[in-house]
Amino acid sequence: MGNNADKILFDNNSRVAPLGLIAMDGAKDLGEKVNWYLTNWANENEYAVDTFLVEADCPRFSSGDGKGLIKQTVRGNDLFILCDVGNYNCKYKLFGQLNCMSPDDHYQDLKRIIQAASGKTHRINVIMPTLYGGRQHRRNYRESLDCAVALQELQAMGVSNILTFDAHDPRVQNAIPLMGFDNIIPSYQVLKAMFRSIDDFKPNKEHYMIVSPDEGAISRNMYYASILGVDLGMFYKRRDYSTIVNGRNPIVAHEYMGNDVTGKDIFVADDIISSGESMLDIAIELKKRKANRIFCYATYPIFTNGLEAFDKAYADGIIDGVFGTNLTYRTPELLSSPWFHEVDCAKYIAYYIASLNHDLSISNVIDPHSKIQALLEKYGIK
Repeated sequence: MGNNADKILFDNNSRVAPLGLIAMDGAKDLGEKVNWYLTNWANENEYAVDTFLVEADCPRFSSGDGKGLIKQTVRGNDLFILCDVGNYNCKYKLFGQLNCMSPDDHYQDLKRIIQAASGKTHRINVIMPTLYGGRQHRRNYRESLDCAVALQELQAMGVSNILTFDAHDPRVQNAIPLMGFDNIIPSYQVLKAMFRSIDDFKPNKEHYMIVSPDEGAISRNMYYASILGVDLGMFYKRRDYSTIVNGRNPIVAHEYMGNDVTGKDIFVADDIISSGESMLDIAIELKKRKANRIFCYATYPIFTNGLEAFDKAYADGIIDGVFGTNLTYRTPELLSSPWFHEVDCAKYIAYYIASLNHDLSISNVIDPHSKIQALLEKYGIK
């Protein structure tokens, strides 16, 4: 979308209902950025507004019980609720002890805010970048399917649309076939950030190659390879299926399939960097194969084991950069790391909200092909 599209987004007569945006505790910073774009577009198009943010809170009793509180009217609003269930930096007191909020806590607070709206809104839309329970996406044994049940629960509570980013397995939407569900991949935002952050960035077939970290990430890496016209390689995880460690079969080795990587810059994309061990193992294997620079990307850079291993890998020349979005909480230490580059998705979310609020097609928002082509032409990449 460009400036002409922006002018359509705030035609006051074409909105389905007045717009309201609630940023839950875990998503306050991202909500402020999204609101900045929305208010700017509105004011540029002669629809004066100070903010679209609706003040809301989820206070806790000392016993840990909570409640949802919306502090202004939302009657008749097209209400969008932005919720980051992965923000463990949010804390509350439980019997005098400071407790970090888990995804379960964030999800419960989301339901509390939906309850507080009391059915008075025109429509409720949930923007949940990290899909609650999304990593448990299939049943292998006698296991719960939290994500599917949560989606059905939100549908029963009156939610009309759910927006998520880079779902671990988007097929989970099969649990709610009659409800709006959009899974967005921020491919354009990633490439734009790479052009801005990497010196001598040449994503062409002679200098550049895409490598998928495993078979589960092949589709997102295949998209990058196809749109850039470069070669694609893949690692697959050889596991020990005779044992289970921490609920999973341990990885024995990463095996590579694909063209020669010698002398090429490598881009490895995945949905999440959790501990980061697999990503570093892959980088080491690529360096053994004489790859040049290695850049990693994850939509959700959560680094559950800390940053020390990546600090060392960067110092040793194993990795040259890690890209991650602002769709979930990033520690101050991560944001200040010389190897980390942030991918800003606030404007992307704002486009989605504005389009849906005007009942416009969101195909241009979801499909970044034309924007990526324009970006490549801008930097002279053919």
